[in-house]
Amino acid sequence: MAVALPTLFISHGSPMHALEPGAVGEVWAALGRRYPQPKAILVASAHWDTNLPMLTGHAKPETIHDFFGFPAPLYKIRYAAHGAPVLAARAQQLLKTAGYTAAIDGCRGLDHGAWSPLLHSHPAADVPVLQISLQTPLGARHHLQLGRALAPLAEEGVLVIGSGQTTHNLRERTGSDRAASYVLEFQAWIRQRLEAHAIEDLTDYRSLAPYAARAHPTEEHFMPLFVALGAAGAQPRVECTYDKVEDGVLAMDAYLFHRA
Repeated sequence: MAVALPTLFISHGSPMHALEPGAVGEVWAALGRRYPQPKAILVASAHWDTNLPMLTGHAKPETIHDFFGFPAPLYKIRYAAHGAPVLAARAQQLLKTAGYTAAIDGCRGLDHGAWSPLLHSHPAADVPVLQISLQTPLGARHHLQLGRALAPLAEEGVLVIGSGQTTHNLRERTGSDRAASYVLEFQAWIRQRLEAHAIEDLTDYRSLAPYAARAHPTEEHFMPLFVALGAAGAQPRVECTYDKVEDGVLAMDAYLFHRA
């Protein structure tokens, strides 16, 4: 019988975490050891955005190196997990039942929002992995409802991961470990609203959260949070397992959402 799993939001940070995991890599590894091996892993990554929800359907997805200007060894990494075409069809049906037009992409592989943290949480690459795309222009409520449509999967032993960033303003990177004050304010507001189950505030974060537009000049890295939150069902117990800031402005929060 499949074990119901919490859902997970991670801030994946720089692709260099694949080579130099640091403290956050240890957190990802600990999360991978904490629960029984999932039946499969479904990742909503900030690095795949389409007009309609899409699911990867390739049985052997390639490792996509969707970045440039990094050291050569990073481009040699391959994450050789199998895909999950049957699960993709199941997820597609759940989305259609919820009123979404959803499709399967039989060619797309795994981008670094998926494979970079999975290198550390599931290093054996022995769990099938598929991705679901975002529709960033449709906003937070859309992604919350998208996650809710996928909630049955978490009850069936699928680990649902939203992989993005709690704050993501690359133009303001400082190279310092000292966090910018606006990052800490935004980070604290999000955590307080999550723990209070203030869902309406969260979905309206762009208007209500301090420095929201500065924390996220574009919103694609924040939308995976709502997929993970929605997939945990109503009023999940919120557990923050990491909240450090890198490069001055990249809040690396990791959250577990335990279904009630």
